[in-house]
Amino acid sequence: MQIIENTTTLNALCQKLGREEFITIDLEFLREKTYYAHVCLIQVASPNEAAIIDPLAPGIELDDFFALLKNPQITKVFHSGRQDIEILYKLSGIIPQPLFDTQIAAMVLGFGESVSYENLVNGILGIELDKSCRLSNWRLRPLDEKQLQYALSDVTHLVKIYDSLRNRLKETGRQHWLDEETAVLTA
Repeated sequence: MQIIENTTTLNALCQKLGREEFITIDLEFLREKTYYAHVCLIQVASPNEAAIIDPLAPGIELDDFFALLKNPQITKVFHSGRQDIEILYKLSGIIPQPLFDTQIAAMVLGFGESVSYENLVNGILGIELDKSCRLSNWRLRPLDEKQLQYALSDVTHLVKIYDSLRNRLKETGRQHWLDEETAVLTA
């Protein structure tokens, strides 16, 4: 498991991710007693990389990661990404594009109106997720191994889910339905 706590290592990761067709992204944040969410972790993966970026690490600069969000050659994959996109926009002024939301894609494919990540992982991959760390205080350091594994699995499983949903969209000819719904999300 790769934990990124400095700008040099983050920039090296971003160079590798910049060569990918798509990346999966998830954030752990706290939104209690505050108007704006406090981002505590940024998880990112591709078919070849997986890492947790610690935005609370002293001195870390996220500029190269934000540049990835603007790269039109890389699809950014989220599950139920509305809040994550809002947070990234607040941090960087960027709405990640092109964008693929697996919850929206699953809806288009008949999985239900608001299918959870847990149900999607179980339904597509046959994996039962351990959600015991779901309510962690992600601002506290150090995070334990179980919390880090939980956080990383949010993006590593998403790689396989994206592949599956993308293939199903092609088979059913419903990609344009997803495009219409995604336009609303990114407006």
